Amino acid sequence: MDADVIVVGAGLAGLVAAHELTSKGRRVALVDQENAANLGGQAFWSFGGLFLVDSPQQRRLGIKDSFDLAWSDWRGSAGFDRLEDEDSWAVRWARAYVEFAAGEKRSWLDGHGITFLPTVGWAERGDLTAHGHGNTVPRFHIAWGTGTGVVEPFVRYAEQAARDGLLTFHHRHRVDAVVVEDGTARGVRGTVLAEDTSPRGVASNRDPIGEFELTAQAVIVTSGGIGANHDIVRRYWPERLGTPPQEMVTGVPAYVDGRMLDISADAGVRLVNRDRMWHYTEGLRNWDPIWPGHGIRILPGPSSMWFDALGRRLPGPCLPGYDTLGTLKHLRTTEDIAGYDHSWFILTQKIIEKEFALSGSEQNPDITAKDRAGFLKERILGKGAPGPVDAFLRKGADFVTAPSVEQLVAKMNELTDKPLLDAAGIKRQIEARDLQIANPYAKDAQVQGIRNARRYIGDRLGRVATPHRILDPAAGPLIGVKLHILTRKTLGGIQTDLDSRALGADGKPVEGLYAAGEVAGFGGGGVHGYNALEGTFLGGCLFSGRAAGRAAAKQTA
Repeated sequence: MDADVIVVGAGLAGLVAAHELTSKGRRVALVDQENAANLGGQAFWSFGGLFLVDSPQQRRLGIKDSFDLAWSDWRGSAGFDRLEDEDSWAVRWARAYVEFAAGEKRSWLDGHGITFLPTVGWAERGDLTAHGHGNTVPRFHIAWGTGTGVVEPFVRYAEQAARDGLLTFHHRHRVDAVVVEDGTARGVRGTVLAEDTSPRGVASNRDPIGEFELTAQAVIVTSGGIGANHDIVRRYWPERLGTPPQEMVTGVPAYVDGRMLDISADAGVRLVNRDRMWHYTEGLRNWDPIWPGHGIRILPGPSSMWFDALGRRLPGPCLPGYDTLGTLKHLRTTEDIAGYDHSWFILTQKIIEKEFALSGSEQNPDITAKDRAGFLKERILGKGAPGPVDAFLRKGADFVTAPSVEQLVAKMNELTDKPLLDAAGIKRQIEARDLQIANPYAKDAQVQGIRNARRYIGDRLGRVATPHRILDPAAGPLIGVKLHILTRKTLGGIQTDLDSRALGADGKPVEGLYAAGEVAGFGGGGVHGYNALEGTFLGGCLFSGRAAGRAAAKQTA
């Protein structure tokens, strides 16, 4: 045997699994098609949001949360409807994960040195129903260090294990097959790729220079999802979300290619829920791209007005920060706009200064560097938009500014192949919305949501602008933002039991084969069901990677 366990994929789930194994003395071969600069994978680039329930941060902010409330929100969002088949393990994973988030998760993270900002974000506010999708309360805990900080301790553990002789890195090794003999996983084989010294995230070569085969007592697949492979995204795009866009921006590096899903299926595992996926509707073309088609997601506060490609205001719950897939469905299934791949925000300078955040570790240098003084100065006490947001406002191809609606719409029409927007029609809609700001009462769902958000001190201090008229010159200039569909996650994948053992077509575990992270739908082949509550992707990698590592360590004892 070349190792006790082979881990395929050096992202967060793989690193967590490797740590669980090496901490128990197991020898690990960590195989990845990228170079050493990419340890931590996609998680390194994330904002670092983690879903926690009834945390000290929540309690200090007056947020009343509980397992029962969180589990109700999760079930309402997930909409599990394949309980006898594809969701049979997913629903068990979901409950276990919510129990983890309400219990051991915080102390376990603290034990690895991962701490959080004092504020808690309110992501995915929901579909405006008590029983449906969305977070009833803020649960989005941002790690100091963003995703980079979440990854860092597990990279450190892997490097120390390598020095101790317990872990061997096999960089630039692309797995082409999982070797299964007599129903048991025995190893992997694949292609050695030419050396590539590209910086982290930059697309690397795929030039073959040899072949390899490794053997072990167990194999853990932690290879990630499909977000950079638009062909796979379109192939499994669900009919319920209408037609797939012709053009999308890419929210993950090029190596997130989905290859290992079909390779794992060839080894006998069962793939489930492939029609469930998670893509954002607030994507921007990155003015300073790292990978091909690099897109950045706006994390919006609740005040920007959202218009479709023809200039009509989106209906509730298609509001900024409320219902990601509900909005995607509206944009892709409404007949007269489904042929367009964009929508629009219209907002003010006052809104962008308070409400715009950008997802990604590199777009949040103060938090990534754990610069607490810089965070306070930039986000709470500072004037003007945060530096990275201001850079997009000045340099981004999707931003236009103007002092009047007529001038703004003229500039917005210049960003499309033909003018689709009517300034008079947009102005009427803005004026109607502005009338709702005149007193504390309103029938407008978005204005109601703004006032609801400001009842929460975390939003009022740092996330939601004081309610004002969009057409108030003192709040200007006006800003128009062209929004694109941004690819991100697959929510389905390899079906696994609660020990992360990969299941075969007969529903029984494939001996010695495990899967964790996004390739396993973050647990069970689809722990999120149809919808995510946010902060649950990194957490799903941590939880499922931990389970896989612990189970494989027991098997190889």
